[in-house]
Amino acid sequence: MDGNTAFEAGTKFVNANGIRIAFRDHGHEQNPPLVLIAGIYNQLIRWPDEFIDMLVDHGFRVIRFDNRDIGLTEKMVGKKAPSVIRITMKLFFGVPVDIPYTLDDMANDTIGLLDALEIDKAHVVGMSMGGMIAQLVTILHPKRVLSLTSIMSTTGALGKGGASFKVARQMVAPVPKDRTALENSVITRQMFGSPAYPQTDAEVTASVAQEFKRSNNPAGYLRQMAAVRVAPSRNNQLKRVKVPTLIIHGNQDLLVDVSGGVETKKCIEHAKFVRFEGMGHNLPKVLLPQFADLIKEIASVKGN
Repeated sequence: MDGNTAFEAGTKFVNANGIRIAFRDHGHEQNPPLVLIAGIYNQLIRWPDEFIDMLVDHGFRVIRFDNRDIGLTEKMVGKKAPSVIRITMKLFFGVPVDIPYTLDDMANDTIGLLDALEIDKAHVVGMSMGGMIAQLVTILHPKRVLSLTSIMSTTGALGKGGASFKVARQMVAPVPKDRTALENSVITRQMFGSPAYPQTDAEVTASVAQEFKRSNNPAGYLRQMAAVRVAPSRNNQLKRVKVPTLIIHGNQDLLVDVSGGVETKKCIEHAKFVRFEGMGHNLPKVLLPQFADLIKEIASVKGN
C-alpha cells in the first residue's frame, strides 16, 4: 500500500503544516476532542480499536493520525538521516548535525491537523515518542491544550528514560541475514513487552504483519529516531506547564525506562503519575480500561 496515495476505509487526508496527513476521526463531532499521537515508527493502528471505543464511550471525539514518515502520511523522501555515530557525537560532544526534521516540526504537524479540522483546543495524549511530541504541543501551543497525557515517555533529559543496552543495540542493528524484517520486528517488540502481560509470538506477528501490509518505511524510522535523539531536554519548559497532566509508565519498560516518567513528574509537579507493575513498553489489553478511565479523570479536572 503506497503511503502517499492509498485509499483506506475510515482514513481521511488533510494538508497540514506543508504535508499530507492521514487520520481517522471517531465519535460525535460536538464532543470534546482528544488527539492521540503515536510513538516512533508506530502507525495510527497501533492504538487498539477497543481503546478508541472506550474513549468514545467516555464522551470524547477521538482523532488519531499517522505521524510524518509513517503509515499513510507523507514520507520525507530524499532526506537522509545522520548516522548513529554523528548523532552520538552531537549528544556527547555538541558536534553540529543536520536532521531532516525535529520533534518541534512533528508537534506543529499535530497543531496543523487540529487547524485543518477547525478544532481550537483538544486533550492531547501521546505514547513514547508521541508523549514527547504531546509535551511539545503543550509547551509550544499552551492555549490549544485542554489536558496532557504522557504515556511511557520522557523529557529528553540526559540519563533519564533510556533504553537497556540490549534493546538499544537491537533498535539500531541491521536485520540479520537469517531473518526477515517482520521476524526481526517481532523479536524486537517481544524484548520490550510487558512481563506481567505477555503476548504470544503469534499475536505479535499478526500485529506486525498488519502494519507491514499497510505501510513499511524503514528510512522514516531512521529519520524519526534522529529527531528523538537530537531533541534537547524539555525539563525547564515542562516546569511551566499548567494544564491538567497525567503520566503513565510501566516499571518494566526496557525501551523508555521508568525514570523518564519520574523525571516528567518532577518537572510537572501537579501531574498525576500512575506507575503500573509489570508493564513494559506497550499497551496491555487488560490495562486499557484503566488507561481510558484515567484519561477521562484528568480531562475532567476543574478548568476543563
